[in-house]
Amino acid sequence: MKTLLRRLLPSFCFLAALAGLPGQVAAPAAPTPAAVDASAATPKTGNKRFFELHESFLKRAKEGPIGVLFLGDSITEGWNKAPHIWEHFFGKYQPANFGISGDQTQHVIWRLENGELDGISPKVVVLMLGTNNTGRNTGAEIAAADRKIVEMIRTRLPDTKVLLLAIFPRGPRKDWQGKVEDAVARMEVIRAANAELARLDDGKYVRFLDLNARFLADDGSIPHIIMPDQLHPDAAGYELWAEAMLPLLDQMMQ
Repeated sequence: MKTLLRRLLPSFCFLAALAGLPGQVAAPAAPTPAAVDASAATPKTGNKRFFELHESFLKRAKEGPIGVLFLGDSITEGWNKAPHIWEHFFGKYQPANFGISGDQTQHVIWRLENGELDGISPKVVVLMLGTNNTGRNTGAEIAAADRKIVEMIRTRLPDTKVLLLAIFPRGPRKDWQGKVEDAVARMEVIRAANAELARLDDGKYVRFLDLNARFLADDGSIPHIIMPDQLHPDAAGYELWAEAMLPLLDQMMQ
């Protein structure tokens, strides 16, 4: 009897695995990124560059007047790669760039709570933020966080207007692990967020501007000459941005 059981045991284990009986060893599932609270002030603990740039922004606020403040993530920080375009279009307005690569909404909220609006009085804050949240947050959560940022600006700087930009489009690209992102899913989140952000336009102190069509080809793709990595503009992309935004910015700066 024992000999028979030993002979049957491998077959039994195989059938048990197929049937999902106890003892089945399943392949580990791919980890799903945990959701984050997009509206909770959160510093990038352990990220030295984040804190260095934050301190440099506090210093910039003390160095002289700021007429227009750009606030955001790496897409905003990237203006530093096109200084001639920056100066040509915005130099007359004493601009300042408070963009930090990799920032999500919760990081900018922390920065504002820790002094980046103190001691300044720009006529306009240009805000474009949220693409880095699209892997972990819904469009509604991102829009709520951006709404909170707009409210923080308006509360701290009641005479300052906010030019709120639609979150820029993004295409297929590799993430930090080398895996190709689901660009379709990311764009669904972006479109949902932008639809809600558009409602914040009050025609006076908060203006919403959607420039996304400027970055797209007729087939809806993003030309590599504009965004080589399908997320960050190059010089041509920044020039498109500046030209499309300037008429409304000029109006708001009056």
